[in-house]
Amino acid sequence: MSDLNYKEMTRAIPIGCFAVICLLSAGCAAGRPIHYYTIDLPPAAAVDAKPQGLVLLVGRFVTSSDLEDGRIRYRTGGNEVGSYPYHRWTEPPAAMVRNLLIQALRGTGKYRHVQESSSAAAGDYLIRGKLQDFSEVDAPTIRTRVSLRLELVDKKNGLVVWDHHYHRDEPVDGKTMKGVVASLDRNLQQVIGEASAGIDSFLSTRG
Repeated sequence: MSDLNYKEMTRAIPIGCFAVICLLSAGCAAGRPIHYYTIDLPPAAAVDAKPQGLVLLVGRFVTSSDLEDGRIRYRTGGNEVGSYPYHRWTEPPAAMVRNLLIQALRGTGKYRHVQESSSAAAGDYLIRGKLQDFSEVDAPTIRTRVSLRLELVDKKNGLVVWDHHYHRDEPVDGKTMKGVVASLDRNLQQVIGEASAGIDSFLSTRG
């Protein structure tokens, strides 16, 4: 039985019975393996950097504390949020999103450098991000949701010159964890593609 089906079943069990099940299952939980997943990074495009192009610095992306521990999250209804204890990402989702955006921007060949920001790094613009949602959503149908806010800061004056909120849902094929992960992968790839194109379009107007 998949974790998705198990989750649906346990919601229908009365509280008293559920407590007994929890006690009985505690003894075998220790032997259950943890499954790890990652988002596929597309092959790096063989493009030459633009010698006279801008230098983009990509800062650390922040996220809510419930996304930091790496467990795959789900939402049911309007307010309930849970996680799968045996299904986790290989690294924090915010880090995966940041790496994917860096690779997408490098692949355009429009910039001299696209690199992680640091105290010693010098650049023309700083990209800041907040991953607001990266989870399975169960109502009314099973789908996934990616919600990402990005800001572009002009390093010359420290002003935010561009910001955009990307919010997208993607259907899940089937009711297995592999289906959920594949949906999150497709969803995030689409959001990152839109974000890269949005940044490119804005910067092209600034000479």
